Amino acid sequence: MRKGLILLTYLFFLALLIVPLGKMIASAGAYGLSGLLEVLSSREVLHALYLSGLIAVIVTLLNTLFGVGLALLLVRGTRWNRRIRQVLNSMVDLPFAVSPVIGGLMILLLFGPQTVLGTFFESIGAQIVFALPGMIIATLFVTFPLMVREVMPVLQEAGTDQEEAAYTLGASGWLTFRRVTWPSIRFGVLYGVVLTVARSLGEFGAVLVVSGNIINKTQTATTLVYQEVENFHFVAANGVAVVLAALSILILLLLEWAKHRKEGIFHADSGT
Repeated sequence: MRKGLILLTYLFFLALLIVPLGKMIASAGAYGLSGLLEVLSSREVLHALYLSGLIAVIVTLLNTLFGVGLALLLVRGTRWNRRIRQVLNSMVDLPFAVSPVIGGLMILLLFGPQTVLGTFFESIGAQIVFALPGMIIATLFVTFPLMVREVMPVLQEAGTDQEEAAYTLGASGWLTFRRVTWPSIRFGVLYGVVLTVARSLGEFGAVLVVSGNIINKTQTATTLVYQEVENFHFVAANGVAVVLAALSILILLLLEWAKHRKEGIFHADSGT
């Protein structure tokens, strides 16, 4: 029975991941390596990949800054009313409950050309939707819970004893965070960064709604794949998809390395 379940798992994994990935790679190389490189070096593809990378970097930086801050507030914020913290904690999971397309539509209804905020920002020369800022907001909305949910359990597990001892010895808040809190949460932050980058690169629904998918302006790698499939340009679509898949695999390998690194440090500390 056990061997049968293991075999079934391998077959399921093969059918859903390995076979489609193999066909995607084969389709991307239909015109040979030179043809694939020609597709990937086109202006549209390079701009789409650049824009996806730029959004991933900006969103990851914002996610790290505000995600860690909110996690500290929810776990260590003793001055805040408990009910307010419960409401904030529930709101963090909102992107998990709402479709990314709905999230993009919410941003469009908030900052669209016919809205009060949209008109205001356009009057000062700052376009939000159908531009980079709206795409960043949409991606940030989708990925924001990832950092918070990675850091909060680590903070809860670490407790407050060492931080209270540092305060007792006269350490400032920043020094306590840098010397005591950060070493205990750094791997949680690394997990959050890795997951945020992966999710940002693969985001499609929310970005498609707020970007307008304008070629060489607001077209990301995922929306480019969508357009190329719609136009039956499967070599280009699969070529870009292979690049995104390779990046995702590298990110997963980094995550596994971080896990083994954390376990090695934990065992070393336990041995001492």
